[in-house]
Amino acid sequence: MSNPFTKSDSAFHTLLREQIRHEFTASQQYIAIAVYFDSSRLPQLARRFYTQASEERGHALMMVQYLLDRDLPVEVSGMDEVTSTFDSVSGAVELALNMEKDVTAKITALSRSARETGDYLGERFMQWFLQEQVEEIASMTTLLTVIDRAAGNTFDIEEYVARESSTTTSAGAAAPKAAGGGV
Repeated sequence: MSNPFTKSDSAFHTLLREQIRHEFTASQQYIAIAVYFDSSRLPQLARRFYTQASEERGHALMMVQYLLDRDLPVEVSGMDEVTSTFDSVSGAVELALNMEKDVTAKITALSRSARETGDYLGERFMQWFLQEQVEEIASMTTLLTVIDRAAGNTFDIEEYVARESSTTTSAGAAAPKAAGGGV
């Protein structure tokens, strides 16, 4: 007898498997940005992007767990290329903002696909990710604005990131469960 929560493999599930790869790629991209900040002796920015890398990995594992829970095949493939060199603090954060905008478009397409295929469990699952993307774009946009206003004064940028990171919240109880218990 099959799992009663399993809806046959659909376009939504195919896109979700692709999104797992995108999330792992985003995690690696954020590590590359963090390493750039670390090597530039900007520890607060580095810490922020190492944390962001961990969050993206967590998103991928939430998607893995969802597929496991639905008794659907899970594929963990290779990652796309990442950029490892940056010309400026602003350039690194601008790349991150553009990446978040791209992820938002993909998450929106996933949600649309779930709705169009009548996968109400999938649509419900995607709601948390939609809200997360609103927060991610707002956060990156604000950081880029602060960097631009700091006009090259990295001390001010570091101070801002340190102050704001003390108010950052975790994924929260409403977040989907991650494979591996969020390790």
